[in-house]
Amino acid sequence: MKADVGLGAGGLGGKAKRQGDEIAHAKTFGWLARAGLVARGVVYLVIGVLALELALGEGGKATNQTGALKTIAGQSFGQLLLIVLAIGLGGYSLWRLLRAAVGHGAEQQDSTGDRIAALASGIAYGILCITAIKILTESGAGSGTPKEATGGVLDWTGGTVIVAIAGAIMIGVAAYQAYKGLAKKFLEDANTGEMSEGVRKGYTALGVFGHVARAVVFALIGYGLIKAAVDYNPKQAIGLDGALRELADASYGPVLLALVAVGLSGFAIYSMVDARYRKV
Repeated sequence: MKADVGLGAGGLGGKAKRQGDEIAHAKTFGWLARAGLVARGVVYLVIGVLALELALGEGGKATNQTGALKTIAGQSFGQLLLIVLAIGLGGYSLWRLLRAAVGHGAEQQDSTGDRIAALASGIAYGILCITAIKILTESGAGSGTPKEATGGVLDWTGGTVIVAIAGAIMIGVAAYQAYKGLAKKFLEDANTGEMSEGVRKGYTALGVFGHVARAVVFALIGYGLIKAAVDYNPKQAIGLDGALRELADASYGPVLLALVAVGLSGFAIYSMVDARYRKV
């Protein structure tokens, strides 16, 4: 009886793996992944442009991904664009989650670290997709602010440790983003052989600058979380918008903010180009 159960479980596991492999190699799923990369680029472009306008004193604001989606929704044809973005973000999330589950795509194998990163990315962009849907249905933007979330966690048993660990993880993500950019590791994920020399140079420059800009923002978010845990003060916790405001308020703030804003915009363009050349 136990043998039969084992065989049944193995059969189910093998069937699930085969189905996962088939989906990973499906052209339709690859197109969803590429649409997701474009959607990610659009969101970062809105954040970067608004931050650059703020740095130049021409209006603008420091915002996060949710704020960017709300900004898009408020434009002409914004609702239609938001529907397209929601589909793209959902596709990107599904692609990343599948890569985490099966460990490969149609063109690439993933390491354990890649699969962990894919899981985190898939969850984050799945939440962003849900946020876009909530904005479309006018049911709000979902989760509260980082201060509210951190304040709740700090009240838990061991909450300060949890918040501090989250901050350390964010700083670790920042360090990895910086390494990935400066060491040009992102090139390993692209079909660079299909690029002309000019496209490769531009793609490389955008990737380096964009990843470093994201590293700066993630490091500020991580620092804010650790400081909130040490001081037992949720007001110290910041999100992407708060990190950009921190830059704006620092010495030489407008210059620093402008550099990061241009970097985030560069990352946006890199994401859109990546949609064409990414190994999926």
